[in-house]
Amino acid sequence: MDKKIALNKNAVVARLQKAPAEFTRTDIIDFITSEGIEMVNFMYPAADGRLKTLNFIVNDLEYLETILTLGERVDGSSLFPFISAGSSDLYVIPRYRTAFVDPFAEIPTLTMLCSFFDKDGNPLESAPEYTLDKACREFTAVTGLHFHAMGELEFYVIAPDTGSFPATDQRGYHESGPFAKFNDFRTRCMSYIAKTGGQIKYGHSEVGNFTINGLVYEQNEIEFLPVDARDAADQLMLAKWVIRNLAARMGLEVTFAPKITTGKAGSGLHVHMRLMNPDGSSAMLAADRSLSAAARKGIAGLMELAPALTAFGNTNPTSYFRLVPHQEAPTNVCWGDRNRSVLVRVPLGWTANADMASVANPGTSSMEGVDAARKQTFEIRSADGSADLYQLLAGLAVAVRHGFEMPDAEEVAKRTYVDVNIHSEENAARLSTLATLPASCHESAVALMEAAPVFEERGVFSPEMIAGAAARLRSQDDEAAKAALRDPGLMLEMVRNHFHCG
Repeated sequence: MDKKIALNKNAVVARLQKAPAEFTRTDIIDFITSEGIEMVNFMYPAADGRLKTLNFIVNDLEYLETILTLGERVDGSSLFPFISAGSSDLYVIPRYRTAFVDPFAEIPTLTMLCSFFDKDGNPLESAPEYTLDKACREFTAVTGLHFHAMGELEFYVIAPDTGSFPATDQRGYHESGPFAKFNDFRTRCMSYIAKTGGQIKYGHSEVGNFTINGLVYEQNEIEFLPVDARDAADQLMLAKWVIRNLAARMGLEVTFAPKITTGKAGSGLHVHMRLMNPDGSSAMLAADRSLSAAARKGIAGLMELAPALTAFGNTNPTSYFRLVPHQEAPTNVCWGDRNRSVLVRVPLGWTANADMASVANPGTSSMEGVDAARKQTFEIRSADGSADLYQLLAGLAVAVRHGFEMPDAEEVAKRTYVDVNIHSEENAARLSTLATLPASCHESAVALMEAAPVFEERGVFSPEMIAGAAARLRSQDDEAAKAALRDPGLMLEMVRNHFHCG
């Protein structure tokens, strides 16, 4: 029995009894014809960070074979600002491994994510998913390892306040019902995300909860399992699509906005990374179960490029309302073990290799066949829900690869390591030695342009992508954002303008 398939909630996986990476065109046709699928949807990300949809009615087998093989053409100039109307046609070609049955469609529908191709049939160099693919391939070419990632997707659910069982303000972490109001919504989201192929680790209520103008705001989180970074981006895109669709159907509002108002928890998009050997074992730990040299090199690369990475992970002015001291959001470029005041955290990772389950359950032995080392990750805590997911994960892959190429990586890792609360007053001297993250969109654009040669190296990011990301940041109103930090009313207005970011 394949343990990865046995309990998979994706109907296509369950029916075909194959891992998604093994899906073929014949498999997709077989599923469509045998399961009564009447419609096929193509979905693909655009520059605004949202998934776009193209619908096909399954008319006949020949037509089905044609769209699965040749895809369809779309207007690229309506999707990406760097494509001119004079040469705007692009092809969208489905990626069979992403197939899932649409959990919302009344008409039985099979949906697949697509890749973009240019007029000559080549992958579109500046396409989001292709940039990430290049970043992962070049990472492996340089390091011999594979780059895995997963996201912690934080969001607020909003509904009229009934006054029943009020939650404790800013104390919602892992709260249960009835004090947590939207656990049922979150768990239904998790079920639907799993049906799209998402590999979920867990879900829970988060710290943030408050009431404004008769509305209750409750923060929730859905965290994923580490997978190949290309799959991780697809899963996060689909998860946001699921959460928004389900909220709309249930009469709720949701937002992934980085900050709602002053004094309340913001929503981040923490990304965990894992370095894997070709044989599937973890490269994160040394023989003594301490953090490996490879992991420290990767972290050094993140330290070096952290300011520039905000251009992909913190893309509007409200992002910088969150990146302020004393909010469990990073402001300084440093890393540490189990330390939530740092930019990159090495979380508790089962490195003791202890059989804790046998202590909790006397008379049992639980460690056989379990590789605790695979659970070790390192986590960057700066990004938020405004992120361009594919560019962000591509940027992280470039940064970690860059660490392997830095001759002073070990020294950088040593210099930026902290084992204290960096925001405590007694550690002010240590804080003053550390570089800081950008404090505005303009500063982020400057940092990106300074680091552009690293991102463009080996053809990963195109110059057009870098210039476009910088231009979008420069177009934001930083002066209004600075004023909003002193004016809660102005902050709420700016948040509304970016309420459905990403």
